[in-house]
Amino acid sequence: MSGADPIETFRQEAQDLLEQIEQGLLDLAHRPGDRELVDAVFRGLHTLKGSGAMFGFDALAAFTHHCETAFDRVRKGEVAATPELVAVVLAAQDHMRALAEGRPASEVDGQALLDDLHRVVERAGQAEPAAAAAPALTTWRVRFSLPANALVNGTRPLPLLDELRELGDCHVIAVTDAVPALDALVPTECHLAWDVTLTTPHGRDAIEDVFIFVIDDMTLDIQRVDGPTTDEAVADVAAPTAVATQAEAAPEARGKSGDTVRVPAERLDEMMDRVGELVIAQSRLKQLSAASGDMALRSVAEEIERLANEMRDTMMVVRMVPIIQLFGRFRRLIHDLARDTGKSIELSTEGETTELDKTVIERLADPLIHLVRNAADHGLETPEERLAAGKPAAGQVLLAARQSGAEVLITITDDGRGVDRERVRAKAEESGLIAAGAVLNDEELLQLIFHPGFSTAKQITSLSGRGVGMDVVKRTVEGLRGTISLASTPGQGSQVSLRIPLTLAIIDGLLVRVGTGRYVIPLAAVEECVELSVEQDVRSTGRSVLTLRDQLVPFMRLRTLFNTGLAPDPHQKIVVVSTGRERVGLVVDQILGDHQTVIKSLSAFHADVETFSGATILGDGSVALILDVAHLVAAGQREEAQLRAAS
Repeated sequence: MSGADPIETFRQEAQDLLEQIEQGLLDLAHRPGDRELVDAVFRGLHTLKGSGAMFGFDALAAFTHHCETAFDRVRKGEVAATPELVAVVLAAQDHMRALAEGRPASEVDGQALLDDLHRVVERAGQAEPAAAAAPALTTWRVRFSLPANALVNGTRPLPLLDELRELGDCHVIAVTDAVPALDALVPTECHLAWDVTLTTPHGRDAIEDVFIFVIDDMTLDIQRVDGPTTDEAVADVAAPTAVATQAEAAPEARGKSGDTVRVPAERLDEMMDRVGELVIAQSRLKQLSAASGDMALRSVAEEIERLANEMRDTMMVVRMVPIIQLFGRFRRLIHDLARDTGKSIELSTEGETTELDKTVIERLADPLIHLVRNAADHGLETPEERLAAGKPAAGQVLLAARQSGAEVLITITDDGRGVDRERVRAKAEESGLIAAGAVLNDEELLQLIFHPGFSTAKQITSLSGRGVGMDVVKRTVEGLRGTISLASTPGQGSQVSLRIPLTLAIIDGLLVRVGTGRYVIPLAAVEECVELSVEQDVRSTGRSVLTLRDQLVPFMRLRTLFNTGLAPDPHQKIVVVSTGRERVGLVVDQILGDHQTVIKSLSAFHADVETFSGATILGDGSVALILDVAHLVAAGQREEAQLRAAS
């Protein structure tokens, strides 16, 4: 197998660095005096610049250098971390991202960003006190050696020593104890070590930053010379000494905890496919062993079943990622929305450790962006309007997640003005979605917002008001086999709730028979199963409605929908399914039982068949189609509405 592409590896690492820089900048906007945040942002910029230069991304390195220099001045106390400085570096960070990803990035735009940065830095520098106390000087003893292959890997000792000299008064001694005899010397290997005495106003973090690119592979010992006693010095240098100890440790002692391996998402998908094939093959083996009566074969089948189940569960865990990876993106979005709308917006999150399948996380990003934008633009009032209404000037947006069985409930809540029901009704009547004066309950009225092209915005803005978005959100959520609902209290705010399955790869299903075909209904959508007698079947021919606990539930005959051409079984069953509060019954001939389903996507030729969301292979090798419950419920509701209108 060929090694990983170094350019792609750099881009992945650059993506992580840019995320860290962005989160640090957003935190700094709220805590401008936090020295640790300033250092963290500086280290991220420093690493990004150095890595970019190492991998040939010269434009990225040159551009990042200016931002790094600005934060170096912040670290030294020469420049204040003002909101303007944070905002302009955030904008510059977007340009860095484009350069790192290889996307088109205008040099003119880049220069304009740098001009803004220089202006902001100068203003922030002028705002500092004219006279500041001279920083205290500290003397450090820095001893380090590089791995033997450092020179081959492109690490040069002289620039490291030059960076140490830039920190203050520096005295360097080369340690030659490990240099071999001339006949044994390998010129490409590094055998020197260095003993450096450094007097500087900077702390240990600044010294460690010099070695940031090689610190994992080198031996580094930093000791404070003038200051604490010996015991205190040992405690003070515990972290860097640990680095040196780890570098010298035996290989078997390394990596016992906390190690991670970066794996391309495609490989996880391929492995999940293989596990799915294994589960299917194991199911077939189980059927064959049960039919043969061979006890040895049955024992092997049971062992393989156990191993296959463990592998499936392990793969499910590997694919799960914390939802904070999704929620973290919205801090920047809220920052930009507050700037664009002139509103004061505060974002809070709950349940960041809740885990979802990585594929679900990726597909949820765009719908949540729409919902957060709507909350900021339509939901929250201006500070003046909020104060007049007796509310705090800053509007609140809450993103929350929690696991509920095999689903995750995600809510987006704002404390804004709420939904104007009269405007929704007027817009719906104007658009012809409902008849004038039509009687709708509150839930039905709010669901009109999810119709294509529906918008109550008085004017189009750069954020919303074009009548696109909410219908796309609903389709995407339903495409994930999820549901979406909206609740709103006038004057108090709104809440959008998404119910999303934990994974799209494997589901628990109810296996049913309709005619000679077998189908899978996702078990999470099943509410109950009841029997449909022959008399009730005949009586409901014209109007397919079932009464369950004083509620009317429309039902659909799947044998008619699938055109089986066969007479129904005498003991038909109705499987009641729901998407939230909307329910519909599905008439089947027989319920075969629970079935853990490995989902297979339909071919492109069948992509427009909305009745089915996928397929699975049963233990006997036959194919069963997976019903799209959201589509069937919507179809049943439409059929019931037509029957009501005709009656």
